[in-house]
Amino acid sequence: MNISVIIPVYNAERFLENAVNSALQFPEVKEILLIEDSSPDKSLNVCKELVEKFSDRVKLFQHPDKGNHGAGASRNLGLENASQDYIAFLDADDYYLPNRFDAEKELFKNEKVEGVFGAIGTEFLSEKGKQEFQQKFKNNTLTTVKKAAEGMDVFYGLLGLNQDFGTFFSLIGLTIKKSSLTKNKLQFNPNLRVHQDSDFIIKLAYHCHLKSGHITEAVSMRGVHDDNRITKIENYSEKYNQRQQLLWTSIFKWAKNKCIPKQYMEFIELKKTSFDLSVLKGGEKYFSLIKNILKNPKILKTRYRFTYLQK
Repeated sequence: MNISVIIPVYNAERFLENAVNSALQFPEVKEILLIEDSSPDKSLNVCKELVEKFSDRVKLFQHPDKGNHGAGASRNLGLENASQDYIAFLDADDYYLPNRFDAEKELFKNEKVEGVFGAIGTEFLSEKGKQEFQQKFKNNTLTTVKKAAEGMDVFYGLLGLNQDFGTFFSLIGLTIKKSSLTKNKLQFNPNLRVHQDSDFIIKLAYHCHLKSGHITEAVSMRGVHDDNRITKIENYSEKYNQRQQLLWTSIFKWAKNKCIPKQYMEFIELKKTSFDLSVLKGGEKYFSLIKNILKNPKILKTRYRFTYLQK
């Protein structure tokens, strides 16, 4: 296996060296692409130091205008410049564990398998970050799926119609064949500043044959600190609903011309509609609610049925 590791870099001067070193431990990792996204801290300087120190394996890229474009656009720039057969992702404040690619070495022997994903753990890098994380996620420090799966079962599981799959795995636990991304013209949605990873993973699972690897033990670690955006947004708050609306609008638009079974397509539309309603104000919200109930009464039975009543 020859692997390109793509790392978007933004405000990560404290953590980046550890992330890079964790990827360098693997001889399979032939290149690490640092995509510096106009950080206000000294991340660019750290990137340059790492390139100078590991010039044979670490490469630095910035957007043509040297501006800030978000993680999705930064990962796309990494995909454009990746030269190896396999792609893996890492965030600048996270790191790989020594077993990161163990499952891949076996599972990719099956030519049908195009991507492998595993569980990720959590390391608390600050007390405030720990408190915010535990308040939102309780003690769920292992992000994983509930059962082994492959192929379209992964796609259906990610949609969350049934809760027996677990509904999520992380980019930093995913390895994918570059040829599969190219063949299916898969990229991150640059218009999503948050949840572009969820959007990408769902679309990836539809187009590519994914298979679960290590799902009971972590293969990568997520660093939790004061600046993690995911812990700042309270579930079903106004910002949460706005971001979910953008996510499910993106998925719905993509899914409309795909061969997706009726019950799953309906579920996608119901989730989109629920979050569409949640961001409306005043009388417009209740008029739209009545209109959508008349169109499809099942909206009252979705597990998001209360989101459109949030003030």
